[in-house]
Amino acid sequence: MRLFLAVLLFAGALQAQVQELNSVQRKALGELKPKLVLAQRGNDPAAVRAVVAESLRILGDQAGLPEVKDVYRPPVVGAPLFSADRVAEAFGPYADHIEKIRWWKAGLDPAKLNHALRETATVTRACIAVARAEPKLAARLLPIARECGDFMLWAQSEAGTGVIPFPALRSGSGRSFEVSERFLAGLEKSGQLTSVVRKGWVSADPMEDGGLQFDNGLGGCALLELFVATKDQRYLDGARKAADWAASAPVVPNWNYNSFSLQLLAQAYQATHEEGYLLAARRKFLIGVQPGQLVDGHRAGRWADAHNARPAYHYIMVRALASLVAVVPKDDAERPALLACLRLALRARNPEFTSKGIMNIDSSIEALVAVENLPAAIREELGPCDITEALDVLERHVADGVMRRKSSAGPEACALLLERAVRRIK
Repeated sequence: MRLFLAVLLFAGALQAQVQELNSVQRKALGELKPKLVLAQRGNDPAAVRAVVAESLRILGDQAGLPEVKDVYRPPVVGAPLFSADRVAEAFGPYADHIEKIRWWKAGLDPAKLNHALRETATVTRACIAVARAEPKLAARLLPIARECGDFMLWAQSEAGTGVIPFPALRSGSGRSFEVSERFLAGLEKSGQLTSVVRKGWVSADPMEDGGLQFDNGLGGCALLELFVATKDQRYLDGARKAADWAASAPVVPNWNYNSFSLQLLAQAYQATHEEGYLLAARRKFLIGVQPGQLVDGHRAGRWADAHNARPAYHYIMVRALASLVAVVPKDDAERPALLACLRLALRARNPEFTSKGIMNIDSSIEALVAVENLPAAIREELGPCDITEALDVLERHVADGVMRRKSSAGPEACALLLERAVRRIK
């Protein structure tokens, strides 16, 4: 009994672990950051890896621990998966809510807009996925997707740099606007604010923080999906502008920021077959995503720094890696490293869904569906990664929430699971 209790206490302690650094470690890591920036700007993978190796020495056994405690929701035991013949019913509350809010109107004042364009990207992708799953809903949902796409094109045009921008709202609510406020305050302090904000949109990143890659990446990918769904050339043109901006954006020390551009560039290559997009995506991978991942030890597959060790960012990077592995030629010299990186990332976290519970919902669903949809040959190369098992846990959770009329996932995550349900019967 004592041994059993000890094991339980030890397991609980592991769950509660967060990265806790002393002042010496924090100072040493702070001094390393400019060296990492310099190595990334020099497009030198070896130099980037050398800086990361030094950071791992400083982190010691703290590497791979998140900045906040992972919180696990228990799986919904016995709940059914989504039914393929009830797509309209399951997505109905989401569709009603989306039709009700519809804040994305060209001409509004972005300096008063408490919404980021990642929201329109999510709505776009959700509507398209459900329309694929249940074509009878296309007449209702595709016009909404086009509204969102047109709004993103308008904002992109207003910003004037090709980026799908961020509203220059001060004191907005929500995590994304807290980050934006610090960015804008820094620009104001350095006297660069007026040169960066155009028509109420943040249109450039002179501080090379990297945050603009978030909405630009998601928005660009949504425009690419809109082009496939509608064949409207405007959406492809807008996506190419966003991808061109992403290709020129500097790689930054925050690995997940780079992954948004990586995903967009990989999907832009898939849509256009232009080699420049693939080359840019490979560069983002080699110096902007892969180096931060732990490759050995009991946390292998996680990213070493506390921020990117969090589950949401972990799966954001998995989603980007899946986009790249889908398009990299089989004879590409970096393909084995890419497969290894994705395999490690999947094996690091996926088993937790069945052994510990659900630590993240939306990002993990979006990423794991992308991996599940990879060609069978690539899935075979990846080997066992608990993809189906993890997705089944997530789908049961979301389906149970829908049945109880409780919001258990965002619209895109729910839509992707509904599309998954339809694929199961084909």
